[in-house]
Amino acid sequence: MAETELPIGLIDIQPETTDIIIIGGGLAGISAATALTRNGFEVTLISTHDRHPPDFRAEKIAESQMNLFERIGLGDVARAHTTAFDGVWVQRFGRIVERSTTREYSSDYSDLVNTLRRALPPQVHTIIGRVSDIQTGPERQEVILSDGRRFSGRLLVVATGLGDAVRKKLGVEREVLSPAHSLCCGFDLARPRSEFPFPSLVWNGEHFNDRVSYLTLFPIGEKIRANFFLYRSFSEEWTKTFRDHPEQSMRDVMPGLEDMFGDMTVTGPVIARPIELVRVHNYEQDGMVLVGDAFCVVCPITGTGIEKALTDVDRLCNVHVPRWFKTPGMHAGKIREFYADPVKRARDESAMKMSYDSKSIKTDSAFYWKLRRLRSNTLGRARYAVRATVKNLKASHPH
Repeated sequence: MAETELPIGLIDIQPETTDIIIIGGGLAGISAATALTRNGFEVTLISTHDRHPPDFRAEKIAESQMNLFERIGLGDVARAHTTAFDGVWVQRFGRIVERSTTREYSSDYSDLVNTLRRALPPQVHTIIGRVSDIQTGPERQEVILSDGRRFSGRLLVVATGLGDAVRKKLGVEREVLSPAHSLCCGFDLARPRSEFPFPSLVWNGEHFNDRVSYLTLFPIGEKIRANFFLYRSFSEEWTKTFRDHPEQSMRDVMPGLEDMFGDMTVTGPVIARPIELVRVHNYEQDGMVLVGDAFCVVCPITGTGIEKALTDVDRLCNVHVPRWFKTPGMHAGKIREFYADPVKRARDESAMKMSYDSKSIKTDSAFYWKLRRLRSNTLGRARYAVRATVKNLKASHPH
């Protein structure tokens, strides 16, 4: 059971000692608390809320990401909670060009986080409170809450997502690499899952500078959820128009969608979330480590956000922390090993590169990107034509 804030006069000024303090009760923080506890460490998890508030974030989970949940110890819980669906139809060049059967999963992000939170090992000491001060060093780390409670541990894990308050207390500097990089919209369709022929759908933007990356439709329970990814800003008039009249806006940029699949009436609110690419500086410090979006933010269009966060947790909790705790101290030299981890670095660098490239190939008029678009379209059409020919040959010669 989580401890909530207490009257200051009732609090013992002596710090409560633990092995590891985690600040942040989102996906990365809960996953880290689970993995570290399974590895035998005493963990205190500090969060500002006892439930994760509504939050429009990653709603689709690939099988590779589910495998990371397995490594962390949350696979069974995640699989039981999410909606599984087998395959995706891909629309490109005005037609359905691919029908895969790869399993994927879906969930409202907040519901998933709260489900994982309820599954935390009972040994995790969960604290509800706001951090007012942090003191770090090569031996011990101390976190002080606004009500005066104090916690001391050998290692501090910062998993505060997009929030900047804790990073500022630690002197970690935030740099916005690409402001207004993209826009993510989420909404539900009125028609139920049973009325659509596809397990899930990806409808790609067809034209250069239409500023549409793709629309994806997928089931969450019995409803069809839509995630619409664009290269637009939150403040422009188009975004307001889309939120007020989503059906007509979709017809304008994807005129063939209703022709192929019928009515696309939207029910409930349309959520629009602006995305900026972020990295941090001055993070290689004694005693503390940043994971997930607290370390860097990539574009969700790439579908790599959950994988990036869980890769951080997997490498930190299953590889580095067990080794660090075998010797005294928690100096910056140890911490650097995590940031230099080849698996983590490859995941971060790939996700950031994909974030830039995905936008450039849709919006950049430089000669290099014109060639990239020509190559992508030419090879894409050829690849799908060959697949269709092979499929037809197999159908006409079954034996």
